[in-house]
Amino acid sequence: MTKYIFVTGGVTSSLGKGIISASLAKLLQSRGYRVTIQKFDPYINIDPGTLNPYEHGECYVTEDGAETDLDLGHYERFLNTPTSKANNITTGRIYQNVINKEREGAFLGKTVQVVPHITDEIKRNFRILGESGEYDIVITELGGTVGDIESLPYIEAVRQFRWEIGSGNSLVIHLTLVPFLAAAGELKTKPTQHSVKMLLEYGIQPDILVCRTEHHLTNDIRKKIALFCNVNINAVIESIDASTIYDVPLLMLKEQLDKTVLTKLKLSHKLEPDLENWKDFLGRLKNPTADVRIALVGKYVELPDAYKSISEAFIHAGAKMECKVRVEYIPSETLTPENAIERLKGLHGVLVAPGFGERGFEGKIQAIRYVRENNIPFFGICLGMQCAVVEFGRNVLGLNNANSTEMNPETPYPVIGMMEDQKTITNKGGTMRLGAYPCDLKKGSKAAAIYAKNRISERHRHRYEFNNDYLKQYETAGLIPSGINPENNLVEIVELKNHPFFVGAQFHPELKSTVANPHPLFINFVAASLAYARKK
Repeated sequence: MTKYIFVTGGVTSSLGKGIISASLAKLLQSRGYRVTIQKFDPYINIDPGTLNPYEHGECYVTEDGAETDLDLGHYERFLNTPTSKANNITTGRIYQNVINKEREGAFLGKTVQVVPHITDEIKRNFRILGESGEYDIVITELGGTVGDIESLPYIEAVRQFRWEIGSGNSLVIHLTLVPFLAAAGELKTKPTQHSVKMLLEYGIQPDILVCRTEHHLTNDIRKKIALFCNVNINAVIESIDASTIYDVPLLMLKEQLDKTVLTKLKLSHKLEPDLENWKDFLGRLKNPTADVRIALVGKYVELPDAYKSISEAFIHAGAKMECKVRVEYIPSETLTPENAIERLKGLHGVLVAPGFGERGFEGKIQAIRYVRENNIPFFGICLGMQCAVVEFGRNVLGLNNANSTEMNPETPYPVIGMMEDQKTITNKGGTMRLGAYPCDLKKGSKAAAIYAKNRISERHRHRYEFNNDYLKQYETAGLIPSGINPENNLVEIVELKNHPFFVGAQFHPELKSTVANPHPLFINFVAASLAYARKK
């Protein structure tokens, strides 16, 4: 029978439930268990696809085209296994499913209520991955903080679910905060006590407490927490601040979180965890032999979480190259023809980030012109690739006022236009070109050399595409379409001849970069930036 682990949070948000869930999953996976993680988010949006990145960080896209919470990125990066739309559920999706059933008459005229109808739908979604037969353990992370009104149906669903599947088949890990009060000079356990008391009011006794702290927990504090929160002392786990999220699995191993979990679930822990590759990655990450400065030019740079997968992909590629990648975030709307050279001087590479809308678009164009003309390594992702096409059209092909129809529907040279199948769509949510699509690479191209294969599959999230009416003009002038979708001739990759590294990708390579498999485009971009830095 599949075992279920629920991870809840108390005291405050942003304690790192996603990292703890991913770290525990990594430890269980390294012991030979088949593990997956799902995230239940309490907001009423159907998915985060329509949310501004400032609201909720980046929107992560799965292979099957689901727009999901950024925590799914952590799950994939740690476990090196793909997630799907079943791994991220929101309150909006739960209510939509129940309301659709009510409209179909599925409740036989009953009054539809939060209990039992909403909680039953939540429990049904708890089970989906567990009943697939693919997993021994399903970890379910509940978003929000215990005590939030919107979290209550989830907490109640967990209470019912645990009672239904019987003891020994599930457990609850509660992540809480043990703050250090500088004035008193001591750690305080009261916020943890109150948080657990609130969980108990809702009928849930946590089995394990993971305590986020800036200072080590003494044995006395562990005893106090165990006594007042009804848990064994070995179930009080210290989660101290780490220099990198990739340290957390080893910190949790030291605290024996995985062993405690397996004991409580009545599963064997005879097989010791195999973390040699993980330790090798950490060794290279922490002992770089070189460093490079790479600009990330985007419109949401005030919130690094808006580009989480990109910054993590740089960490993976940097470790592979034994190189510290120093990412410098540059707001695209601050770049002008007058200051672009000054702002980008001294950098060894420039990545122009994805995004939507007109704000900051012209700044991205200025950044690309500078790196193209000065042979500085350039990597454009999604809108970044489209900006490269517009910049080349304007400044090399002489197509004055060339543009994307997203920015200027009246442009005389629409080198980027809306995809045909997007033109009839009016709803915003979940309607873009989403998920994995194949791409054929041109023989002899830089892209084919980077991937070392002729066909790849990458994930998408866009409405606009390269306008093939201009294909010959671009190719003749040296901007080569080196990756083409075999089904609809969509240009997926462009690269510039006679440039050390100038690559634009219509897809999002950062979404497939993991600790075990850093993405080849990022590895080669970092390598090119390193070569440029050494030449200077």
